[in-house]
Amino acid sequence: MSTIAKGLAVLLSAAVLWGCSGTKEAETGAEETAAATTGAEQASSDAAATMAAQPAGDINAAEIQGLGAGQMIEADPFNDPNNLLSTTTVYFDYDQSTIKSDARTVIDAHARYLSENPNVRVTLEGHCDERGTREYNLGLGERRAKAVQQLMSLSGVSNNQLEMVSYGEEKPAAYGHDDSAWSKNRRVEIIYSR
Repeated sequence: MSTIAKGLAVLLSAAVLWGCSGTKEAETGAEETAAATTGAEQASSDAAATMAAQPAGDINAAEIQGLGAGQMIEADPFNDPNNLLSTTTVYFDYDQSTIKSDARTVIDAHARYLSENPNVRVTLEGHCDERGTREYNLGLGERRAKAVQQLMSLSGVSNNQLEMVSYGEEKPAAYGHDDSAWSKNRRVEIIYSR
């Protein structure tokens, strides 16, 4: 459910609870007001009622406070699991720095965002699994970060927005000495400066 829908559901729930506490005279006034509602307002009201039937989610008053008439609650694309920007890790095959085809769509989404927001910067962190020497893994992590940087640059991202660093095997995402752990450690993380 989108953040907008969640916000409307919370607001509608509060309005229903507030309306239930009124007197008979208030109910009569509300009926007269509802009869005078325009078609657009009624459609908006119907949409809000439909959304209220769904669970409210994690919206709190601090997120809604300060919104004026006509303003919308915007979802954070980095926290929306349906948005490619929420995926900030690109995985690689063993001893490879070639970007997999499924990772290209994620990198392209980040490149579009960065192109549209030229003041935003990212750090591309290259990582490896524990196999190989420390020096080799630092070089491989750098090649992986460079591969992501090059694809973003080809998509129009300014090099001033991109910083690269290689950690080699020094910062594993998963501890273990098997294929499952190693596959999680062969990666580039896209870290936004906030």
